[in-house]
Amino acid sequence: MMSDALAGLYQQVILDHSKLRTGFGQLDEADAERFERNPSCGDEITLQLALEPGTDRVRSLAWSGAGCSISQASASVLAGLAPGLTTTELQSTIDAFREMMRSRGIGDPDEDVLGDAVVFQGVSKFVMRVKCAMLAWVAAEGCLADVAAAR
Repeated sequence: MMSDALAGLYQQVILDHSKLRTGFGQLDEADAERFERNPSCGDEITLQLALEPGTDRVRSLAWSGAGCSISQASASVLAGLAPGLTTTELQSTIDAFREMMRSRGIGDPDEDVLGDAVVFQGVSKFVMRVKCAMLAWVAAEGCLADVAAAR
């Protein structure tokens, strides 16, 4: 169970990321690009993924879009986590994030896998906000599928 102090800290990290926007913008060259929209609230994101040439390692992840602070912060956190991961590691991270978002705040997410993304654990208690947090992660998963299909 998360303490009130920790929940407050996590809220601040989400607000900071929604303003900082790590990875916001466009890549000059991308191996995959996906657009996702949350029809229930109107959040939108276009996410681009670039791999290191000749490898399955993420070189960079960029995104653009508009939406609530949760969707924007989630994309920012993902953009900070993805570079340097292999496509398999990124998929595992997406899976761990999805599992945490389905947890309804129960359990302890693996901070070694999720890094700063653990701050979204509290969001998992609010079903209507889970889609906001998942938007960029679903787009990244789509990019991974596109990359795999192109090989």
